[in-house]
Amino acid sequence: MSKPTVYTFPHSVWAAVAEVAVAELGVDVEFKTVDLLNGANFEPTFLKINPSATLPTLTHGSSVYTDTKSVVSYLNSIAPSPVAKATSFTDLLHEDKYDPNFALLLARSDEELKAKAASIPGIFVANRQTALDRISVTPEAAEFKAFYDEKITANGGLLKVYKYEVPEEAKNGFFQASTGHVANIRDLIINTISVKLPASGFLGGEKPGEDDYHLIGWLARIASTVFAPNDATGILAYEKELGVPVPPTVVSYWKLWAERSSFKTVYAAGLH
Repeated sequence: MSKPTVYTFPHSVWAAVAEVAVAELGVDVEFKTVDLLNGANFEPTFLKINPSATLPTLTHGSSVYTDTKSVVSYLNSIAPSPVAKATSFTDLLHEDKYDPNFALLLARSDEELKAKAASIPGIFVANRQTALDRISVTPEAAEFKAFYDEKITANGGLLKVYKYEVPEEAKNGFFQASTGHVANIRDLIINTISVKLPASGFLGGEKPGEDDYHLIGWLARIASTVFAPNDATGILAYEKELGVPVPPTVVSYWKLWAERSSFKTVYAAGLH
């Protein structure tokens, strides 16, 4: 059987988790890039592989894995030396209230909204809408009409916020939701992650386990939202958002990862 194919993208928070897993586990895979920035994941050819249009996605023979947890789990199952399996902690990290993608797109004020609209988040949302509008009317897209209708509405709503094409109350509602999201992230780091982490080592023991792959990917994205460097000091940049010092266990944990070759490889061009 041929080697597994992992569909990924350099700036995807969850695809990075699969990339870290591959590097850590020593699994031989073929990577294929799906350009999320320009909506390539919405092409019907990709939807036939993963109807959710998300990354990472993994195919191996007739088997297909379409979410981060199952992709990592499969990679671990075929690794020469498997590590500790994911626990409910990984499920927690993937809850919507802690969504690292919204952490990148959110805005809590006009100043922040204008900055986001004029940079990568705004470009990302606009490009997605262009791709959705273009692809959804093609004959090949007909079987996925419900998917496109939902995505066009949801992404289009965010684009209208970025373009100030919504009522003031809708914009303020977005600010409120964004403020709440940052509060959720703060609470998770301070009251859950810091307590869950061991005094030394990883969640999986002396070497990282599946939970660790998900956590470092999540932390890297959160740190990237404040333009943190991709080195041992990176997580410290999030202190202003926390309003208190970054918990010592989180700092130590981040430093352990920053020293690993997998982290240096996946985040060589910067955190994302």
